[in-house]
Amino acid sequence: MAIKPLADRVLVLIEEAETKSAGGIIIPDTAQQKTQKGTVVAVGPGTEKEKMTVSVGQKVMYDKYAGTQLTIDGKDHLILKAGDIVALIE
Repeated sequence: MAIKPLADRVLVLIEEAETKSAGGIIIPDTAQQKTQKGTVVAVGPGTEKEKMTVSVGQKVMYDKYAGTQLTIDGKDHLILKAGDIVALIE
């Protein structure tokens, strides 16, 4: 399925939360933080007020409760406004 975001929206592939700590301890679902990182999959054209500053392939951090979650080809994605992206990860 192909999804093309409109206006100032961005489609992000959600990065899965870690299920093990660095020491090998398994973290239960209830103790895991909701992930706030992902990879940009598609970008809308932007608007006159909101120019697009991210591009496909970049890793980003976004607001915890931002956007609309959807599943594409069995993977969790998020459509969110460009203004909800708080940082680029390099």
